[in-house]
Amino acid sequence: MRRVYADHAATTPVHPRVVEAMVAAMQAEIGNPSSVHGFGRTARRLVEEARARVAALIGASPQEIFFTSGGTEADNWALRGTLMANRARGKHLVVSAIEHHAVLDCAAALEREGWEVTYLPVDSVGRVREEDLLAALRPDTVLVSIMHTNNEVGTVQDIPRLCALVKERDPNIVFHTDAVQAAGILPLDVKALGVDLLTISAHKIYGPKGVGALYVRHGFRFAPVLFGGGQERKMRPGTENLPGIVGFGVAAEIAREELPRRAEHARRLRDRFLRGVLERIPGVRVSGPNPLEGTVPCHPGIANIAVQGVESEALLLALDLQGVAASAGSACTAGSLEPSHVIRALGLPPDYAAGAMRFSFGEANTDEDIDYLLEVLPQAVAQVRGV
Repeated sequence: MRRVYADHAATTPVHPRVVEAMVAAMQAEIGNPSSVHGFGRTARRLVEEARARVAALIGASPQEIFFTSGGTEADNWALRGTLMANRARGKHLVVSAIEHHAVLDCAAALEREGWEVTYLPVDSVGRVREEDLLAALRPDTVLVSIMHTNNEVGTVQDIPRLCALVKERDPNIVFHTDAVQAAGILPLDVKALGVDLLTISAHKIYGPKGVGALYVRHGFRFAPVLFGGGQERKMRPGTENLPGIVGFGVAAEIAREELPRRAEHARRLRDRFLRGVLERIPGVRVSGPNPLEGTVPCHPGIANIAVQGVESEALLLALDLQGVAASAGSACTAGSLEPSHVIRALGLPPDYAAGAMRFSFGEANTDEDIDYLLEVLPQAVAQVRGV
């Protein structure tokens, strides 16, 4: 049986050069980066080299990059670090309804602690409307968080435009974007985006799991949320994950070099998959923006389809038995039988929403994989519909 990994939006295979660099860091570099002796200084040099590589991927300066345990910590820190440092300005934040749960659940926790949150609706393809954003802003708004690229349906927001609108209204409002799904496959430049905070994660760019970064623009009030040491310039304490950080740096450097080729490879496979699915399976529609129409910017490797008359979990199980890995929504919400919050926000009809599935393509995929998917997926749909 052929095995096809079509779940790159959940995580990516670690690049061989990344593995090589991480193994070397684990075997040869035994020092603590905070130690002053030679072993520690060598480890510190590796951390700073990785910081410069990650910064280069998003057009930042190394001093603006803070390493974290992943995207979730970075998102939580972006919200809490901003609000805690600027509580004198207000108690209101704005987030979109289709954010990753790292943002949404943090916002919900902040609500329970007394902060006020406005959740922005989106249109049928997942875009935040400018008028909704402007209407949500208040004199006491401290932070706006809108993700760059949606991890389920692939919608790319016009972050430079949305950020500019917020800053025109009040330049003191902090703007954060979760760019975890965009990094390494879409061009990112923090200066062009205009944002104050930006989140990325290593395991979405063929790096290791358990390490991420938060870009913090120099010059505004921002606070730590962890305490206990002087690491990361006293902003994020804890002994650095040296192998993970080294791997992140190498993954970022490779991604910057290969970004155009990676994007084109994923886009070609995704489009071929979508054309085949729409031709061969009746009762299927694209969830969110349809890449084949080209009217809305979207992630080059994400294809979210809604299959009428099936439940996505049953279809996923049928595909898994055929060696195919896909997902229903985000990997972070796996196990739920309900359509994801993103699918609900798009307003899909219930008979389609229940069958929403994400196929996401990347470096591990080939044309033969697409051929196999287009063979087994129609069979799996027919099987589940028959049951």
